[in-house]
Amino acid sequence: MAAAAAAAVATGAVLARGGGAETGPATIRITDVQTEFRRVDAGAPGRIGDVEVLRQQLYNRRISPRPIGSAYLVCTFLDRRTRQCNGTYVLPKGKIVVAGALDSRLLYEAAIVGGTGLYDNARGALTVTATALRPRRNVLLFRLAG
Repeated sequence: MAAAAAAAVATGAVLARGGGAETGPATIRITDVQTEFRRVDAGAPGRIGDVEVLRQQLYNRRISPRPIGSAYLVCTFLDRRTRQCNGTYVLPKGKIVVAGALDSRLLYEAAIVGGTGLYDNARGALTVTATALRPRRNVLLFRLAG
């Protein structure tokens, strides 16, 4: 657990309470900046099947002004508003994988469905709150349940 705590501090995590799980329970609060965005239309714009592909740089400004990782998300439109998204957040000690349906990228929650490295078999929830639109910036709150 000491190695997990040290790695958590390195990525900006705050251990919420002790536990036997490899990944937590813990909370990680970081920010992102969108660096790439592509939308692929499957016919008429804004229709079912359209795909958004995003790339983001991850930051913990309390530790470093440089990026600590990156994120990759793919969202498929289910109707004019709702998207099904899958994403991978690449952090210094492993990856966190998320999935979920959302109506808006301004404020949403997704399930943490797994991970690698320090976050092997992670479970919990990710809450994303937009703080700026140009460039798009978000606050990311990972609540790891274990």
